[in-house]
Amino acid sequence: MLDLIDRALAEDIGAGDLTTTTVIPEGTRARGRIEQPMEGVPAGLRVAEPVFQRVDPSLRWRAHAVDGDWREPGLLAEVVGDAAAILRGERVALNFLGRLSGIATLTALYVGAVAGTGARILDTRKTTPGMRALERGGPAAG
Repeated sequence: MLDLIDRALAEDIGAGDLTTTTVIPEGTRARGRIEQPMEGVPAGLRVAEPVFQRVDPSLRWRAHAVDGDWREPGLLAEVVGDAAAILRGERVALNFLGRLSGIATLTALYVGAVAGTGARILDTRKTTPGMRALERGGPAAG
């Protein structure tokens, strides 16, 4: 999983984040809040945390939800520390959270749709190259 995170960060940040460097004064501290905008199943919290840790190990992460539990909209997590570091990690973390939560939510809806029919949702062959373990929620996902 860390290789995937490192590749995503390298692609996103590239040679640097000129906007963050220009706009955020060095040493500025911040608290970032990640909100779930609608009901559904959060997934990827165990991926988002190491994204921020790879950017800056001094960032502090606190999850307010659990991967895999259907929930109403609200606070998913907070990250506290250097503002520039939070901004460098937020897009990658949110990309993982959005994609994996979308898959988990849709899967939960399918499972609910077949409840009581004797059918079971087992798996899909349609995964993104390099993200199979994360999208399936297997051991490499956490």
